[in-house]
Amino acid sequence: MAPIPGSGLAKGLAVTLRTMTRKTVTEQYPDAQPDLPPRTRGVIGLFEENCTVCMLCARECPDWCIYIDSHKETVPPAAPGGRERSRNVLDRFAIDFSLCMYCGICIEVCPFDALFWSPEFEYAETDIHELTHERDKLREWMWTVPAPPALDPAAEEPKEIAAARKTAEKLAEKLAAAEAEPNEAQGGAS
Repeated sequence: MAPIPGSGLAKGLAVTLRTMTRKTVTEQYPDAQPDLPPRTRGVIGLFEENCTVCMLCARECPDWCIYIDSHKETVPPAAPGGRERSRNVLDRFAIDFSLCMYCGICIEVCPFDALFWSPEFEYAETDIHELTHERDKLREWMWTVPAPPALDPAAEEPKEIAAARKTAEKLAEKLAAAEAEPNEAQGGAS
């Protein structure tokens, strides 16, 4: 059977009329802030105190958008007769967000938890050269990072905590036994 001429137009108009009667779901962005999921990937925040300038984030970045500069400082010995140590000091930490593809590899490979996802997304610039953000701007975003989700109460205790608890219990038993011995010796002598 041949289609009736104009039936496609009638179906299209029916869809348009049906859509026109529904309430809109458009949010007026600058006036109403969007309700973002809790772990949104917005921008990368830097917790500078944890950065040891190991350069893992810069090496693993597939876009090479992380720039790190540092220098070595000599630290005096911690105890008399000890030797001096050298440590890296962070001079520059910058991320070029015009190159970044927000893959999160830098955050995953950081062994010292210096990089975190922040839900901030309002960092647009009029010039592409201003999308390279230095460590002071990355540090500001760190304070917008949400707290990690709570641990599952039914989860197994971490191995490290269990081992530390066993060691503390053994040490407490030894101390209790050591305190009991002098009391027994004094009780037997009197």
